[in-house]
Formats: sequence, structure tokens, C-alpha cells
Amino acid sequence: MTSFKVNVKWGKEKFTDIECSLDESPDVFKAQIFALTGVQPERQKVMLKGATLKEAWSGFKVKNGITFLVMGSAEALPEAPSEKTLFMEDMTEEQLASAFELSAGLANLGNTCYLNSTVQCLHSIPELRDSLKRFDGHINPSMVSVQPAESITAAMRELFSAMEKATDGIQPIFLLQLLHLAFPQFAEKTEHGVLQQQDANECWVQLVRLLQQQLTVNTNGENQPTDGASASKKGFIDQYFGGKFDSSLKCVEAPEEEASKSTEQFLQLSCFISQDVKYLHTGLKNRLTENIEKHSPSLERNAQYIKESRISRLPAYLPIQMVRFYYKEKENINAKILKDVKYPMVLDVFDLCTKELQEKLVPIRLKFKEMEDRKLEEAQKAKQAGMKQPTLPVEESVKLLAYDFPDDIGSNNSGYYELQAVLTHQGRSSSSGHYVGWVRKKGEEWIKFDDDNVTPVTSEDVLKLSGGGDWPCAYVLLYGPRRLEEPPQEDEPMPEK
Repeated sequence: MTSFKVNVKWGKEKFTDIECSLDESPDVFKAQIFALTGVQPERQKVMLKGATLKEAWSGFKVKNGITFLVMGSAEALPEAPSEKTLFMEDMTEEQLASAFELSAGLANLGNTCYLNSTVQCLHSIPELRDSLKRFDGHINPSMVSVQPAESITAAMRELFSAMEKATDGIQPIFLLQLLHLAFPQFAEKTEHGVLQQQDANECWVQLVRLLQQQLTVNTNGENQPTDGASASKKGFIDQYFGGKFDSSLKCVEAPEEEASKSTEQFLQLSCFISQDVKYLHTGLKNRLTENIEKHSPSLERNAQYIKESRISRLPAYLPIQMVRFYYKEKENINAKILKDVKYPMVLDVFDLCTKELQEKLVPIRLKFKEMEDRKLEEAQKAKQAGMKQPTLPVEESVKLLAYDFPDDIGSNNSGYYELQAVLTHQGRSSSSGHYVGWVRKKGEEWIKFDDDNVTPVTSEDVLKLSGGGDWPCAYVLLYGPRRLEEPPQEDEPMPEK
């Protein structure tokens, strides 16, 4: 038996029935103590019968009911004196990250890059960050295996908060432990006793499903729907990630048989990579038409059907999985398709939508056309006058209009998306290799999150991640809403005196 129920005594307080697993690092146990006491792990002194817990459990005879003594203050330590000014050429990568206001990286706790890259990509969504800040749930480790959603959502909230305050790498120990308790498959170890590499998209899906159960839509903001109540009944993930397909199923061998209609919800699109798929859009479009064999009631036998689907609701955020892994029975591994599949910085999914949705998208699309024409005209005038166009960030120079329909919070009202984050994999199998997150900061500026190694990169670097070799290639693409700028108001004529 390697898992025990123990007690923790900290000052005058005593906590009972705390999970203590000798299969995990002592850092995981210290993370639990941190959640209970507020004492940071690096400031804890954990003792048992006079011995101090260090980096391993060796020498500790742990059993049910024993009491660990914890010493340490939850108050903040005094800040160290400021260091002398450093010049850029003398800075390390970590110092450069801090100087350029890059977000904190996440430490690799042993093949946990799949979790780190997933968290970094999700952290790039401002509406998700705001929704987590409003979440008032609590972490209850003893209930994670039964009801994981609340605890893991609360752990995501705490981790996001820490990432926004810190500049150095953060150890996501507590989220990792809760993930292991909720989904034991993520805690599997190799024959050498180290954590096994896991599939980042599987981690993405599980985290999003748990957030789906807990996060609600803020109906007090500018995007409150006209009918008010209907959207408030839905959760944040359903509104901002949830799309809908309208599908028809028609029998090829019996044209007179009436086609059946259905709807299907999705939180992620899939791009299947076949021989003819060289571009993301082709892979997405191919997925909308499927050949299916099923029982035909008119023919009274199995027959060939064609299923055609179109998107009838577009979410604000569109995650797309590049389906690169397939099971190779002979080697008993999920082998990888290394094929180069190009993806754009701006994605237009208009032709993947139903006619009804296309009609709703047209007005905003026309405004995008007007915006582009206006910018082109301004650029030409500036060039003719020998002037340089202002390069102020969009958010500082113009007002951005709503990207969703007035009666549908978190939808996309144009069909245009902008690439916001990329999760890459390097290696030949989903159970090995390395995952990295790439997140847009603003404009052409991006941040590469290689665990706790954080570096600035450009859009050009990100577009090179399309595959074709053993270097990092895109596995999950996160597209966010392309923003429409409010047109400048024409000067009104001065009233006559």
C-alpha cells in the first residue's frame, strides 16, 4: 500500500484525512499543504518524528493516521533589494522574457509538457480568464475522483492567477495532482517509474469538458442577449466554444427514400490528413461529406448513404485538431503523420456554413470589406505623400466592435477567425516526444512557451510549424474572432452663426 490518509498539524490548526501517496513526489504532498494552509511549498518545513521531508520519501515510515508537523509562515517574505540595471546583451532568456512582459512559463514535472502547452493555449483566451476570475468554487482533493469539475476548475483559476503575477517558471503541481486523481490514465508511469508522456489534445478535451460543467456566462456585460434569460442558462464553454452542425443523411442506392435531418454539437473541429490534404481548409471541408453504410428501411438491407454537414452556429473560439496520430498495431503505438499541412493566420469558414447562417454573416463581412478598402486607400495616400502610416496597436488607436450576434453571446458574426495559439508536437508517437505552446501576444508578436523557457517569436516562425519533418508541427490550432474596427466618424459641419 503506497497511499495513506494522514494528518497535518500547522500551529494551532490540525487537518485530518489528507491523501498522501508515496508514488508521487513529496512536492505534490506539499502542494496539498499549501492549499490548506497558504504556506508556499518552498517555505514549508514538513517533519515526521524529527526527520525533515526533502526531495524523496526514503527513510519515512508513513502509515494511516500519523501526523506531520508543518512549520512556515503564510505571510509574504520581504522582497530582495533591487538588482543593478542589466543591458539586453547581458540578459538571460528568462530576464529577456521579463523585460518584454512575457507571461510566466510552467515547469516540466516529468513529461508534463502536454499539460503545460494546453494550459498556455487556453490562458490566451481573455474571456476564459475573466470567467475563471468570477468562479467561486473550491478545491476539495478528497472529492476529486467523484466530482472533479469544481476542484480542477478552481485549480485552473489559481494557476491562471499565479501565471499573471509571476515572471519566473511556475510549478503546476496541484493541477497535475488533481488531474491524476480525476483521470488515472494521466498518472501512468513507465517501467522506469517516471510519468509517461500523454496526448495533449486528450488533456485539452478533458479540461474543457470539466470547465463546461462549472463556468457560466457573464450576462451583465455589453454582450447581454436581447432575450436575457436563454443565454444565462448556458455555460461559458457552450457559448464561446460550442458550435453546431446541421446534417442530412441521404441513401445513394434509393434516391426516393426521404433524407433524414439531424443536429450535432461540437467543441472542436477535426482536420483529417489524407493524401490530398495540403491545406487546413481542405481537411475541414472534406470532413463535411462522409460515406456511411447503414440499414435502409426501404431496401430492407444495408446500403450506402452520404452524410452532408454544414455549420449552423459558429463559436467565438474555434479549436481545430490536426489528426496526426493513428494506431499502428504492429508496433502497438499511436504513430504520427508528419505531412506538411499549411494553415492561415486568418481563417474564413463561410463556405462551411449553412445558407441560413451565411445570410446572417454577410452584413459584418461587408463591413470587413469596407474596413480593408479604407485601410488600403489610406496606405496609398500615405505612400503618395511620402508619409509613413501610424503603427499604433489596434487596441490603442481604434474601438473594436462586438464579434458576436446581439442575441447570441460568444458566437462569431462574420465567419472570420484569427490564429491565436498553436500547440505543437515534436516526435513520432503521441506517447513520446515533446509539446510546446505558441501564443500570439499582439500583432505579429508571438510567445513560445517551451515549458518554463519563454521566448519571443514572430508570425513567420509560427507559420513554419505546419509539418513535413521531425521538427515541431501543429497539433492543435486555436482560432479566435477576427475583430472589426469601428469606422472613423466624419467631422460634422460647424453650425452657422
